[in-house]
Amino acid sequence: MLSNIGVPGLILILVIALVIFGPKKLPEIGRAVGQTLKEFKKSTKELTSEVTEPINDIKQEAKKVTEDK
Repeated sequence: MLSNIGVPGLILILVIALVIFGPKKLPEIGRAVGQTLKEFKKSTKELTSEVTEPINDIKQEAKKVTEDK
């Protein structure tokens, strides 16, 4: 979805944000968005590892059982 915006679209969005929020507030908003994305990424990694680790353990146990036969 965001890949269709392009450089002119991003520039337009930044100009509109600058007009709406002003030059003093814009860096604060950018930092908040960055921290939110960082936390979201961390949470998704934790969630996927909670799901994939047990599956990998089961696969390893199944592999050991088939090798023993």
